[in-house]
Amino acid sequence: MERTRIARVDEVKLVRRGEQVEGTLHLTPHHLIFCHTPPPSLDELNGLPSHKTKPRELWITYPIIKTCTLRLTHHTSHLPSSIRLRCRDFTFVCFCFADEKKARDVYDSIKAWTCKLGRVEKLYAFTYQPQSPEKEVNGWDLYDARREWKRLGISEKDSEKGWRISNINLDYGFSPTYPALLAVPSAISDNTLNYAGRYRSRARLPVLTYLHPVNNCSITRSSQPLVGVRGNRSIQDEKLLLAIFSTSHSNQPHTNPSSRPRSRQSPQSSSSGSPTRDIPANLPDPETLEDQMISRTSTEDGPRVYGAQQHNLIVDARPTVNALAMQAVGLGSENMDNYRFATKAYLGIDNIHVMRDSLHKVIDTLKDSDVTNIPPNRESLMKSGWLKHITGVLDGASLIARQVALQHSHVLIHCSDGWDRTSQLSALSQLCLDPYYRTLEGFIVLVEKDWLSFGHMFNHRSGFLSSEKWFSIENERVGGNSDSHTQRASLSNSGSGAGHALENAFLSAKGFFNKDNSSRESFVDSDGELQPYDQSSSPSNTKSTSKRTSNNSRDPPSAASPDPKHAATTKVKETSPIFHQFLDATYQLLAQHPTRFQFNERFLRRLLYHLYSCQYGTFLYNNERERVENKVMQRTRSVWDYFLGRREQFLNPRYEEGVDDNVRGKERLVLPRAGEVRWWSEVFGREDREMNGLPPSSSSAITSPAASSRNTLASTNGGTTTTPIPGRATEETIAPPAAIPSSVLMGLETAEQKVGAVPPIKQSSPGYVLNDGSEGGSGGGGEKVSVGDRLAAGIKGMGLGKGVGGKKPEKLEREMMEVEMQ
Repeated sequence: MERTRIARVDEVKLVRRGEQVEGTLHLTPHHLIFCHTPPPSLDELNGLPSHKTKPRELWITYPIIKTCTLRLTHHTSHLPSSIRLRCRDFTFVCFCFADEKKARDVYDSIKAWTCKLGRVEKLYAFTYQPQSPEKEVNGWDLYDARREWKRLGISEKDSEKGWRISNINLDYGFSPTYPALLAVPSAISDNTLNYAGRYRSRARLPVLTYLHPVNNCSITRSSQPLVGVRGNRSIQDEKLLLAIFSTSHSNQPHTNPSSRPRSRQSPQSSSSGSPTRDIPANLPDPETLEDQMISRTSTEDGPRVYGAQQHNLIVDARPTVNALAMQAVGLGSENMDNYRFATKAYLGIDNIHVMRDSLHKVIDTLKDSDVTNIPPNRESLMKSGWLKHITGVLDGASLIARQVALQHSHVLIHCSDGWDRTSQLSALSQLCLDPYYRTLEGFIVLVEKDWLSFGHMFNHRSGFLSSEKWFSIENERVGGNSDSHTQRASLSNSGSGAGHALENAFLSAKGFFNKDNSSRESFVDSDGELQPYDQSSSPSNTKSTSKRTSNNSRDPPSAASPDPKHAATTKVKETSPIFHQFLDATYQLLAQHPTRFQFNERFLRRLLYHLYSCQYGTFLYNNERERVENKVMQRTRSVWDYFLGRREQFLNPRYEEGVDDNVRGKERLVLPRAGEVRWWSEVFGREDREMNGLPPSSSSAITSPAASSRNTLASTNGGTTTTPIPGRATEETIAPPAAIPSSVLMGLETAEQKVGAVPPIKQSSPGYVLNDGSEGGSGGGGEKVSVGDRLAAGIKGMGLGKGVGGKKPEKLEREMMEVEMQ
């Protein structure tokens, strides 16, 4: 309790959705607890028999607090000071205190328990003791890698399907961020894997994550190759990828497509022409365009060889300008001259910084949910770009699923490090392909495999240890404290002047705050929060990428063993709602196919909540190795205990079990419909009509009875108004928020041609990663081009397909390249 300056405060007023109640605020080492007793019912007042009104409680865990703002008032104003909390589960509350000193003590206590812990082991998960019904459940036993590989037809003793389980990473020494067991082609030895790993960032080489049970086609995942400006290549990496793309015909001799000469077009004709020149302009949907583009790049004259007719695909999830930028720092994307047996597709999925800023814009639109119940401005919501990003991720997953299921092709997915966009695309495409992953247990296995086992920076992306940048004090001069450090306003919760005017209008009417705040400090918008990136501990640290000496040279710092002199804290620029986007995209599939999923919407919403609650140990670390080293399974409970112990609450009553590809609506494959992407209103604590502009659709039927009722302390009128609000369309005139169904596919590239936004730059002489691990390059041949000229030429040539949102201006392209290099 050394961090708690005050443990209990009476006569605290809670403001939420424009309503207020009075109660008692308790501060414990892990929770804020607000207790109040609702007013008696009419029956009680009239002395009639009725249920006695019971006290109600609101529990808020400290890690789930996103921003905290203390607002002080002068003692002569006779108005209370307040603390406003904005939580990661989109709960917005305001606590009002009659005593300014108590308000400051509560603020200091929250700050100490939130962002001054210093170590992950001090989070709630390490002291949580479960009660029934989850006490009898052990969620750690649900996922077993060998059992899942066996379900997919792969075992250590049987290599009939062309795959084997390698133990090269059993002690996590080969690739610290990869799982201990790796499924690789039977034709590839561990020695080849050892050398191939040196060519991939963090040794995250291409390995299997999913094998289709019908056609034996695979989804593999990796990180970006270490191509660099010298065009480095790895014969072992090329051999590994060729073996992967040949596994579905393992009983046939491996024909090397790269050994056959192909008719090569001139560089001018393949790169300078319009990418839609031979494609009809009136295509019915983006899926048809994508399939035709892939078929076009895969067509060749002469006898076909295995792999050519399959359209095997390398998916680089990044925009082309981002991939090109990484090449300047020793990384990059595959040179397709060395991978003639495949087609490479660039997707326009933006990086973690863009996604974080997009969600901040959504939060800015909803930020006054504590002081008013006015519906959010739907125009501002759409300008956030959130639905555009969800649509892009779904479109990319649909492309991968169609390639595997319909084109009977293999797909390799990567982005930069292979744990953000790669995890999203890999998991969502498997959700589309495999009915097992659409069951409750199957979805848990999918999350365990593609997010937890293969590694995702949960600690970094979720910001469990918080940051002092998310705490601020307003009107500090009024409170009489001259501490300039706490005088800084938090960017994500400061908002605009208009937002504060709205807040003042509502709260002043209730007698809480001054109508005019003449002493307020200046505020900056949310973009001002970004600080220079810490290259020394960044997972994207690029200093050691161009000259890599060991597999561990770029291993991210472990959150479990912080430097004792420097307590661990959250790096704000490393946070991003990547897993939230995955759950949102899953919700879209669930809403569009309500009979194909065994779980309901509430399951996804509660999973997002427990990602941030830190009540369970499942998401606390960044990879499998960190969880093993910190004995998470022995010291904490699994988040799946919560769901399995209450299984009936998370089941979808409309679920129809069974698969029959000959019956419409029961096919194995489900695909998203981009035009039907809508706001996940429940997760934002809003009604469907408030965010989507229409009465609840069929998606409400998949929500459990308790899903629509948030843990509110007072009922609202649903946010409907009869008087039009300035700048807001009426409910009758606004259309549902259907995302523009433009393709996320930016460009395609083979050894012969390039279609779309692929940098038409002349490759310099290729270098090689030699068998001893050193780098070399061919000295002669080829025009010498500087790095700056190569980047300028590449960016200048990208005139088409700048992502889902359309063409990006040149200034924005430069900004995207800069943030990708961070």
